[in-house]
Amino acid sequence: MSHQFKGFDPDLMLFLTELSQNNNRQWFEENKTRYRERIQIPMSHFIMAFAPRLEKISPCFVADPRLQGGSMFRIYRDARFSHNKTPYKTNVGCQFRHDAGKNVHAPGFYFHIEPGEIFVGGGIYKPDSEALFKIRTAIAEKSSKWQNIVYEKEFVSRFGEIYGESLKTSPKGFSAQHPCIEHLKKKTWFVTQALNEEDLYSPDLIHKVETVFNAAGPLMQFLTNALDLPYI
Repeated sequence: MSHQFKGFDPDLMLFLTELSQNNNRQWFEENKTRYRERIQIPMSHFIMAFAPRLEKISPCFVADPRLQGGSMFRIYRDARFSHNKTPYKTNVGCQFRHDAGKNVHAPGFYFHIEPGEIFVGGGIYKPDSEALFKIRTAIAEKSSKWQNIVYEKEFVSRFGEIYGESLKTSPKGFSAQHPCIEHLKKKTWFVTQALNEEDLYSPDLIHKVETVFNAAGPLMQFLTNALDLPYI
């Protein structure tokens, strides 16, 4: 139940700040118990507490509180193909993915915590070519519905624009004169709303995240249905 989550400890943000200054294995091993107690376990409690609320938004998205392999993002970076060889992420968060998706490229609701950048939102990140084509086709063929969602007054007031990396030119098979061409060019569709650091330390965080996810619901339903997946 949501009352079991009391908010995160302020040491969460201090830990991440110190990690950014000491991003090495020795420091992390010395502070691993602190990481588990101040970040991993509280995040697991948040996910567990949020699960019944997520089910009301959409029963098709998964809240998995496991410390490893669940909704929580790993702290360890994959530096194999990166110039940045630091071993740890300096942010924490979780993703509630559609139960048909097995990775971060599936539609999902997100929660991101980093010093100076805390946000919640939803969308789809760099889907594969087949999913990309399906979403673009849905936007092109149901442009009125798409525009009613993304240009709705309260939606714009809360989220601003849909963001995500875009092509420089029109995607193959889609007209450059289409009224939604700027959205058709995108390779990622995502909306976010910022939270204050003080929100993290309050049990009301659960409600704030739920409010944002509900507001992102029409976009999430459109993207999910475009992939021939259920939403409700």
